[in-house]
Amino acid sequence: MNLYLRLLHLVLLGRRRSRVSVLGPVRTPFRVWPTDLDLLRHVNNGTYLTIMDIGRLDLLARSGVTPLLRRAGWYPVVVAETITFKRSLRLFQRFDVVTEVVGWDEVSLFLRQDVVRGDVLVASAVIRGRFLGRDGARITPQQVMGLSGEQLEARELPAWVVDWARSTEIRSATPVPPA
Repeated sequence: MNLYLRLLHLVLLGRRRSRVSVLGPVRTPFRVWPTDLDLLRHVNNGTYLTIMDIGRLDLLARSGVTPLLRRAGWYPVVVAETITFKRSLRLFQRFDVVTEVVGWDEVSLFLRQDVVRGDVLVASAVIRGRFLGRDGARITPQQVMGLSGEQLEARELPAWVVDWARSTEIRSATPVPPA
């Protein structure tokens, strides 16, 4: 329920917020609510990833791509994500999620999302996403970028992102460990 309330709040506020490039960066504001906390009274690690989902939706909405994706029948999915924590967030603290496209290859789009409190880095994540059509077709990042109408130059992926992407791939021939 908390996710839907935050999403509704974002949609209502989003109409007043400035437009951004489809590549970002976009800064999405949040506040820590009691439902975000774990037993140690700081934000639960899974909550960070849920809030980052909203940050990515904010990037799509504020760049004007959301209605274009709907019309095309395309939607984003997360393929892999890794997050690193540096500090904690506590009850009622304000924080932002900064979302930016790092680059793309023939199949996937790569994003970095930082959780910041003021100028202090709290957590950082890298996300590998893809777009699919309602019919199950794989949509290339180039097709999605073409929807934006922006003149975009390809961003070469940093070596660390390529290494990370390779290390997170699951091969269909990978055996499942016994129980």
